[in-house]
Amino acid sequence: MRLLYVIKSTVFIWLLTLSTCKNQIKDDFLNQDSKIAKASYTAPKPIIVGANRTEKYLALLKGKSIAVVANQTSVIFKKEGHTHLVDSLLQLDVKIKKVFAPEHGFRGKVDAGEKVKDGIDTKTQIPLISLYGKNRKPTSAQLKDVDLVVFDIQDVGVRFYTYIATLQLVMESCADHNIPVLILDRPNPNANYIDGPTMEAEHTSFLGMTKIPLVYGMTIGEYATMINEEGWLTNQKKAAITIIPLKNWNHNLTYHLPLRPSPNLPNDVAINLYPSLGLFEGTNINAGRGTEYQFQRFGASFLDSTQYNFYYTPKPNFGSKHPKQEGSVCFGMDLSKTARLKEVSLIWLLNAYKNATDKSLVFNTEGFTKHAGTEKLQKQIIAGLSEKEIKTTWQSDLQKFKKIRAKYLIY
Repeated sequence: MRLLYVIKSTVFIWLLTLSTCKNQIKDDFLNQDSKIAKASYTAPKPIIVGANRTEKYLALLKGKSIAVVANQTSVIFKKEGHTHLVDSLLQLDVKIKKVFAPEHGFRGKVDAGEKVKDGIDTKTQIPLISLYGKNRKPTSAQLKDVDLVVFDIQDVGVRFYTYIATLQLVMESCADHNIPVLILDRPNPNANYIDGPTMEAEHTSFLGMTKIPLVYGMTIGEYATMINEEGWLTNQKKAAITIIPLKNWNHNLTYHLPLRPSPNLPNDVAINLYPSLGLFEGTNINAGRGTEYQFQRFGASFLDSTQYNFYYTPKPNFGSKHPKQEGSVCFGMDLSKTARLKEVSLIWLLNAYKNATDKSLVFNTEGFTKHAGTEKLQKQIIAGLSEKEIKTTWQSDLQKFKKIRAKYLIY
């Protein structure tokens, strides 16, 4: 019996030791694995916008009379908060003669399409000159006392978003007057795809001045270079441009805009849906203006209420004094939970047209053609083509554009 007891005890101790060793080996392995994981993981570097890289451009401004093309997004970011570019440059003894204000104004509070007035900035007492009023291009008189123009506006990468039209007209005027342009680059939150109908020459307007797709996948700096080198300025002149590039950014990164780029693009969802829902701007269907969910819903009083279980009533608010379908119950869809898109979607526009109780009420033809850049899209929708069929007709132009675009990518 005693012998049996000794054998059992020995076996038990051996098994216990083996288990302990296995656990230790496992723990050592996991710890080593953790060390390897920690060693191989590199935290993403913060994205640095052109405006923040003062060491790259401050010397270019010293001793010169400067005009700045800017709005509320023209800021230098700090550890806590931000300061406006104009305020920062003044503190650095840069001589700013005037500010040119684009659509929505210098402080970004003017409605879409509403004229921006000339004036004086109450904070700095610097003259404000509107580029969205009686003229959209700096005049000879306005540039008479300017040595250099700084352009710094956050874009969202959609052709009918008018800041790229302002960029082109500023470059054109500066080319005419031999004034250099300094462009402080910023990320494009819709830069990781190219899609949509391409602007046709006969339909160019302030909503699209060049033959590019609806979503063109370029930063302001990249696009400015393309404008110059492709001869898109009047008489194929070239502006003397200098680009202060982004740091730690590329076209595959998702970028959150810390400030709304305009009154009716309040968040990342709206900015991502804007290329698709922005086409509703050329219709009589509301795309969320007059609510707190701009470009995150659509609806109209003439859409079939039996086909939609979502409805809302647009009312005047910040950024929309008189929204489309104001005071009317609009039947439509809530898209605020939509997953991030990497293409232009026509599904909602096709759905709305299909479910309009009176289809003659849908399109504001002139406005829709300016937004789409072509008469074809409206005709295709009325003819009942599917999204796939419509998108097939875009492909040849998209491939041609991608080849041109590739020459001017910086990131």
